[in-house]
Amino acid sequence: MYLRSFLSIPVIIILGSLLALQPAKPRFRVLALSENGGHHLAYSKAAKVWLDKLAADSNFAIDYIENTDKIDSAYLSNYQLFIQLDYPPYAWKEPAVKAFEQYVNEGRGGWIGFHHATLLGEFDGYGLWNWFYQFMGQIRFKDYIANFAAGDVHVEDASHPVFKGVPPVFNVKTEEWYIYDRDPRPNVHVLANVDEHSYVPASSKTMGDHPVIWTNPAYKARNIYIFMGHSPDLFENIAYKTLFRNAIFWAVKKK
Repeated sequence: MYLRSFLSIPVIIILGSLLALQPAKPRFRVLALSENGGHHLAYSKAAKVWLDKLAADSNFAIDYIENTDKIDSAYLSNYQLFIQLDYPPYAWKEPAVKAFEQYVNEGRGGWIGFHHATLLGEFDGYGLWNWFYQFMGQIRFKDYIANFAAGDVHVEDASHPVFKGVPPVFNVKTEEWYIYDRDPRPNVHVLANVDEHSYVPASSKTMGDHPVIWTNPAYKARNIYIFMGHSPDLFENIAYKTLFRNAIFWAVKKK
């Protein structure tokens, strides 16, 4: 009897070792929709490198797609967070439009949008996506600083979890700050703005009040729009990376 117990010890140790080698179940799954060309491609590539490392270090899974062909309600049900990584709100397939609206309206998962997500209007032969127009605070793209400018971002709601560890003011050194036809502030909760007087070089393309980070509490999904998302040098910016990381772990939780 003692011999049998003794002989079973190595088996238990081996089984324990094999179980330890099994990959842990991901805490959650993320879908990132990114552009497959154009001048934002360098940003998307840098974002993927950074996101893959964060996913590995933080035990979550992330998948990437470069168009909306696969998206429907069944497909989105696999993901707890949708990141719109510099992908515009037009030219989506109709099943994707319906599934995404349902995903956000019903709080089936969280959403983070960057930069091109507010390229709202009539572009490339596509009309305005009215639901997305409402979601982003009833704004249309009007103009932008094509030659880029550095600018200081000022945090307005420092109590929001996405700003944990983020300084009250941080500089973004390469951005094409968008101008909208109106201020989204009356229709969203603004979290941060850019000080247009801080632009280097100075620019005449200004809005006055210029929100660049906001959330829309009228929707069940936790959501946040972060305008900055043009240049890959953002992934050398500690404040930006901290904001991005915080946004992921905030948005993936249900309200």
